[in-house]
Amino acid sequence: MLSRTAANLFWMGRHLERADTAARLLDVGQRITLLPNTASGYQNEWNSLLQASGSATLFAEKYGEISQENIEEFIFFDRQNPSSVMSCIEKAREAGRIVRTALTSQVWDALNMAFQDLRRIERTPRDKIDTASLTDITTSHTSTVRGAINATQLRNDGWHFMNLGYGLERADATARLLDVKYYVLLPRIEFVGSGLDTYQWQVILRALSAHRAYHWAYGGDITAGRVADFLILNGESPRSLITSLYEAVWNLEGLAKRYGDTVPTQARDKAREVLGRLQAHDIDMIFDEGLHEFLTWFITEIGTISSLVHEDYLLGGS
Repeated sequence: MLSRTAANLFWMGRHLERADTAARLLDVGQRITLLPNTASGYQNEWNSLLQASGSATLFAEKYGEISQENIEEFIFFDRQNPSSVMSCIEKAREAGRIVRTALTSQVWDALNMAFQDLRRIERTPRDKIDTASLTDITTSHTSTVRGAINATQLRNDGWHFMNLGYGLERADATARLLDVKYYVLLPRIEFVGSGLDTYQWQVILRALSAHRAYHWAYGGDITAGRVADFLILNGESPRSLITSLYEAVWNLEGLAKRYGDTVPTQARDKAREVLGRLQAHDIDMIFDEGLHEFLTWFITEIGTISSLVHEDYLLGGS
């Protein structure tokens, strides 16, 4: 496969998952702000989303004041924010258009419909938009595209590149959404384990569409340790770090088998290494190390794997 075709398929997958994540971040903020904020309470909820997404500086330069309206505009509609829902859907659709002949008609139609529907919403006056529905609309469209990919695309190298993009982006996204919890943790230790603490963990689960699955796996009690275990180390959890990384390794293994010795395997080898380190952890080790510190390490490693994917497969002259 031509490297430019592989790159467009890879980034189509990443941008679709990134749009999904941006919409879920918006949902987290809206749910957390349902509880009152006090001077002795927790840090500014919306600022926590910007910190966790890594876009606080860009937001401050353009908007200055942190308000719900400004952040909703920035996270969902702002084309100058490369991680906004509109930016990501537009880039995913453009990548799909460039490699249109590598996509089935079902995948292209689902991708194009997502773009056109969100453009229609973008043209709607903001006071006429039900912001609570934005997340549902986005996740519905991204799920439809993902379903079309898995139902109709050949399991060839293009399919591996798309799903590799999805896997790496989802691993990064789950880590960042978990890190939101670190940023909104109450500054006083006595709030840990409180009703507010439990509510915040519920928000993370609901934002990841994992609330019911969590209860199937762990029962009714929501605790920090169980939620973190579910979203980091549980191989049955579809959005967990270990599941997402395992899928990335599986797709890298598939590419290595297809291309043999014709391309390097730095990305696969690094992904195997990180997966092995993840498998060597239990949740107590992670909390002893520090959840934020662990997530920072993991996000950095996912970035390294992504860079190696580019070196191995996507930077060719063809």
